[in-house]
Amino acid sequence: MINGFSWPWKRLRLRQIGTFITLFSLCFVLTVACNQQQTTTPPPSPQTKSDRITIGTISQPRTIDPADSYEMAGLMVIYNLSDTLYTYELGTTNLKPQLATEMPKVSADGLTYTIPLKQGVTFHDGTPFDAEAMAFSLERFMKNGGKPSFLLADTIDTVKATGDSELTITLKEPFSAFPALLAFPGACAVSPQAYEIGQGKFKPDNLIGTGPYKLTKFSSDSVQLEAFENYWGEKPKNKGVDLQIYPTNPANLFNAFRTQAVDVAYQSLTAEQIEQLQKDATAGKGQVIETPGTATAFMSLNVNAEFVKQKPVRQAIASVMDRKLLNDRILKGQGEPLYSLIPTTFEVSKPVFKDRYGDNNKEEAQKLLKDAGYSVQNPVTVEIWHTSGSVNASQVAAILKNLADRDLGGMLKFEPNSIASAAFFKNLSQGLYQSTLSNWYPDFLDADNYIYPFLDCAKGSAEKGCTEGGSQAQGSFYYNEKVNQLITQQRQESDPQKRQEIFAQIQTILAEDVPYIPLWQTKEYAFAQNGVNGVTINPSQTFPFWTIDRSTKP
Repeated sequence: MINGFSWPWKRLRLRQIGTFITLFSLCFVLTVACNQQQTTTPPPSPQTKSDRITIGTISQPRTIDPADSYEMAGLMVIYNLSDTLYTYELGTTNLKPQLATEMPKVSADGLTYTIPLKQGVTFHDGTPFDAEAMAFSLERFMKNGGKPSFLLADTIDTVKATGDSELTITLKEPFSAFPALLAFPGACAVSPQAYEIGQGKFKPDNLIGTGPYKLTKFSSDSVQLEAFENYWGEKPKNKGVDLQIYPTNPANLFNAFRTQAVDVAYQSLTAEQIEQLQKDATAGKGQVIETPGTATAFMSLNVNAEFVKQKPVRQAIASVMDRKLLNDRILKGQGEPLYSLIPTTFEVSKPVFKDRYGDNNKEEAQKLLKDAGYSVQNPVTVEIWHTSGSVNASQVAAILKNLADRDLGGMLKFEPNSIASAAFFKNLSQGLYQSTLSNWYPDFLDADNYIYPFLDCAKGSAEKGCTEGGSQAQGSFYYNEKVNQLITQQRQESDPQKRQEIFAQIQTILAEDVPYIPLWQTKEYAFAQNGVNGVTINPSQTFPFWTIDRSTKP
């Protein structure tokens, strides 16, 4: 335990990684031939297209109860039905008040946050919003035991309404990124008249919030939202949204867009389908909306394992890595090479791996291995493990094997291996793998969420490595007391410039010690029909429905 945090996220977070890998892998499993399948969904008539927007997706929500939703499918719906204390300016990582009227006042010790709240806000069922309702919502999020409950439960000590329009939150330990955590869609306000606090007391198919839309239908293949007539903020530019779900079948989504059965397609098309729709848009058939994503892919190196425990070996692997090749071959250019654990979306990101190793620097890799005593006669052998369902991870492992064979002449040999997802994540934190390939999607938009879960270690030593903490859960077992201290400092530092300097130090140490090797960050794509306006993808992958409208021009 460190900074007052326990580690239930070790179990929950890895489930999300597995979900993300499965969804991301769909982008590579289906072949172009699948795209030729015909959809039976007819194009909507002009009458039904006049004031409503139809959005197609393969993402099927498991639940839309904010206290239990921890997957993007559910969070996308929750985001449009609710409001949080803070949110992001559309298309940016800039925080702004939403149900709060201003950024919080923070006590000198960094533990107490006083938050003034908006007045005149009502829930979809007519219940007035106030500080008691907000306190109830946050308490329910923490106490009902849902998948994301640890996000607040590990951080918050108490939540109290200290006035009709004032909320006071006390933390267990100082955490400078706390306002960003409050922007997590599940930390929204819900009507106290419609919900209750209690372990496992969820409503998976309903949500009564304060957001710009209210729910009118929720089923396995569709969700219908109506504009909320009493919404306190900017009214939606459409009268409602029909979310059409094509579960796990990008081919149907692809064809639905091409036949104009949906106005917008988002989450998730294959790389080949994206290429085709980009070509269509160039020919004047539809629009492409592209934005840098915040999901990342990385390689974890177990610092306790044979061969990999030696820093020169880890540095040699970092040197031989060819991110451009991975991006071109696997992602078809639909990603961005990444040279830090922190994506370039954040100003604090530094390309430390590019500065230190470059890409496919085989001469440096050979020198590092030779200086460490390795040769063709005495090679390094490193197993690379990944989930059997991840086609892109399988391709990464195969490319790395071929790179080492081609460029290092047998001094370094990679042995790709795969295993079922459940077994992979069970074994990951037990130290059974020399190296692994995984993906990461942040819980909240702050650089801390790319550092703390990877490098922080609650228990461990330089000799034994990490025995409890983020690096143990991620399979690197990395322990560095200096890094632990720097992580604590940045979590307590309120000055953005000083925080940036601390992150720079952490990233420099990361590149030197190489417990992880960043590979790429995603790009996000949506496609809109001609005449459909206002489609925006946020860096958090939340997707605002209320900005979308249709041109009235023929």
